[in-house]
Amino acid sequence: MRTKPRELGAQDPELKNSPIAWEGDEETETLRESLPSEPVCFFNDREYAHGTIVMSDSVRLRCEHGLWVPAAPSDPSNP
Repeated sequence: MRTKPRELGAQDPELKNSPIAWEGDEETETLRESLPSEPVCFFNDREYAHGTIVMSDSVRLRCEHGLWVPAAPSDPSNP
């Protein structure tokens, strides 16, 4: 059974957050290289395991070794 991603809202800059690596952003590869590979991502002071998918406002994000990356829905008919 597929579960709906947890809806988290926006990142609060006052809390601990892992960076979001946007596709097409020139700094994404530099960011990936500069950060150590982490088993978790942070979002507003909460830890999420590698592979976790969350919603930040209307954007679906997946934790990839300490970075949040945009995640496409696996089923386009059920975003």
